[in-house]
Amino acid sequence: MRTALTTYSGLACAVTLLISGSAQAQGPGGPPTAEPSAIRSVPAETTTAALTDPNWEAPRTSWGDPSFEGVWSTDDMRGIGTSRNPRHGTRESLTSEEFAERAGRDEAGRDRAIYTETFLRNEWGIRTFGYTSLVVDPPDGRIPEMTEAGRARAGNRDRGTFGPGPFDAFEDFTLYDRCITRGVMGSILPVIYGNGLRIVQNPDTIAISYEMIHDTRIIPLDGRPHLSAPVRQYMGNARGHWEGDTLVIETQNFTDETSIGANGNGTRHSNEMTITERLTRVDPDMIEYIATIDDPVAYTAPFTVRLMITTQPDYQVYEYSCHEGNGAVGHSLSGERAYERQVEEAIAAGLPIPPRGGMNVYGPPEEGAEIFNINELE
Repeated sequence: MRTALTTYSGLACAVTLLISGSAQAQGPGGPPTAEPSAIRSVPAETTTAALTDPNWEAPRTSWGDPSFEGVWSTDDMRGIGTSRNPRHGTRESLTSEEFAERAGRDEAGRDRAIYTETFLRNEWGIRTFGYTSLVVDPPDGRIPEMTEAGRARAGNRDRGTFGPGPFDAFEDFTLYDRCITRGVMGSILPVIYGNGLRIVQNPDTIAISYEMIHDTRIIPLDGRPHLSAPVRQYMGNARGHWEGDTLVIETQNFTDETSIGANGNGTRHSNEMTITERLTRVDPDMIEYIATIDDPVAYTAPFTVRLMITTQPDYQVYEYSCHEGNGAVGHSLSGERAYERQVEEAIAAGLPIPPRGGMNVYGPPEEGAEIFNINELE
């Protein structure tokens, strides 16, 4: 018998778990057996020009500011958990043995993505970093607990089509499912694909365009004040300034409808959240990105995330036509109605209620499922 998915997302999206107090699961990769390439064989953070060359200076624009212009990616961060594994304690760096294991796993993941996988894009960078986690503060490298008010905001909607449902209305889906936004942190945290960003700048403004869900942040550098408090935006209201060679971006005036999780999934923050980002060019091919999230309503303490934004060979950022290819909402709603009919039929026949289906993109087919080529369906 042909089995039907009762919750299906047609949205081309990154299969990652939401941020929580535990380590974030990463996308599927290969076994840790591949021989790392030369560039991957040493922790990439130890090779930056700022660290190895005392005379190195960041590239400059024609008007003298540090240049961040270009196409960048967070693909190199794919193998790093957001929150630190407790066994690493307060260590920010892997041991040589731990790094070798990660490098082999990353290399195998990239090899598999290039030569084997066909269902979805699965991007892996060319470098491996030795960080034990993306969170660097508090010292244990773990996201602080949510407050009681923060936990009260949790719901099935937090995971959208990757959650258990039910799916009865638009409010049961994330803004990511609906192609609206992934939020500031959700747009920069590494996921299975679509980790690109393009930066352009002039003397008074810097613009950051994110590849997936195509948000662009226009960040004034001219000292103008933030918008008044009643004006709330999904991506917040950003203002930037320079502290030496570091670009500091302070963002406030958020709504309470997004999350700081990967792809913007997870329990929603409050509208009191502020994010302070610090970008520093540390190499011709690397920008250090440090973001501090402070939301006293939703979290018991502020916390800081560090990423390295890097170049990738021949990486291009194209139009992300999300709505045009998005079946997440429609398929999930129709799947929910199909499941309701299955339940009604089972009850009428005196049979057990059938289990709900799930999002099983990468796992093997369930036992007894018919395997068929969707391209051959009429």
